[in-house]
Amino acid sequence: MPEFTGYRRDDGRIGVRNRVAVLPTSVTASPIAEAIAAEADASVRATPHQMGTSQPERAREQTERTLAGTGRNPNVGAALVVELGTDTIDADDVADRIARSGKPVETLSIRAAGGTRAAVDRGAEVAGDLVDEVEAARRETADASELVFAVECGGSDATSGIAANPAVGEACDRLVEDGGTACFSETPEFIGAEHILAERCADDEVRKRLLERVDAREDMAALMGVDMRGAQPSPGNQEGGLTTIEEKSLGAISKGGTTPVRGIVDYADDLPVGGGLVLMDTPGYDVESVTGKVAGGAQVVAFTTGRGSTTGNPIAPVIKVTGNPGTWDEMASNMDVNAGTVIEGDSLSTVGDRIYDTLLSVADGKRTAAERRRLEEFAINEIQPNELAELRGEAA
Repeated sequence: MPEFTGYRRDDGRIGVRNRVAVLPTSVTASPIAEAIAAEADASVRATPHQMGTSQPERAREQTERTLAGTGRNPNVGAALVVELGTDTIDADDVADRIARSGKPVETLSIRAAGGTRAAVDRGAEVAGDLVDEVEAARRETADASELVFAVECGGSDATSGIAANPAVGEACDRLVEDGGTACFSETPEFIGAEHILAERCADDEVRKRLLERVDAREDMAALMGVDMRGAQPSPGNQEGGLTTIEEKSLGAISKGGTTPVRGIVDYADDLPVGGGLVLMDTPGYDVESVTGKVAGGAQVVAFTTGRGSTTGNPIAPVIKVTGNPGTWDEMASNMDVNAGTVIEGDSLSTVGDRIYDTLLSVADGKRTAAERRRLEEFAINEIQPNELAELRGEAA
């Protein structure tokens, strides 16, 4: 069984990084969280996001779930939750949900601290204390069955569906065979290929939930005046050689490999360890989608891109894979794996093995290009279209 070394947490899960997360409860607390991380140790990471201090109940619940899930991610050894002090999301509530995983958690109110400068000073001090606590953790050996591997695609082109995505799918198959979990998402990018995914579902219940989620995403888009089937591929995808939504979706789902779909979870819900291939219902926006899977517990992300992308994440290392030889040449400093060798004659299996080896080495501590450059985007999905449907009295 392939092995790596990671940080064993009190809840039994294994982290591949040892971060202190600074989690703002709203957009107003986000600059303070960033400033705290900037003044603290290099292991401290902030998760600034765009959500307001006041949200409708369902949106607030999803934001809370995402923040708490991010704090519980096994790559996080300790967390600091920062609030303005007038937010509808209570920092103590988020901290309590994180603390159930057994890790140290502190809270900070900007108002109670005396304003921004005082809050940054106090936050940096608290973060420093948390760093001292997490530095006591030592790596121990774990096997691949404990990995939860998230896969994502963005800036897709014609090479994505014939090289990068299916090669990542080969790596997912390898991980599932070794007892681990692979997860892909972006439900709108199932459209046109959902019948193929449905045939792969392990049982009728998973199949039903999958098709319901695809229909719901189309309905939400329609409420906003968007025809998903007519609006895809995007102009950028078309410039990259994709011609139909079916072509794009067939390429997108190939990054999940060929094993049965064992389940589908809501945005930012917990992903099972040792669960095989599991889908997550997320939007197509790359950053929000990655955030959801990391909040679900993914320790490592693979991000395929044909046209090029610099997206990373503050909590989980992101492995960049391109199937486009030109993108590999032009953006080599941002890429980790060249899957374009498939076009030059390598088998998908060979490149899939290379990606799987990269996954294990990154889990073992090797830094990705995005990590080296501190590319750390974080955004939470907002469920406004569902609320709009409710206000109109329509089905969500």
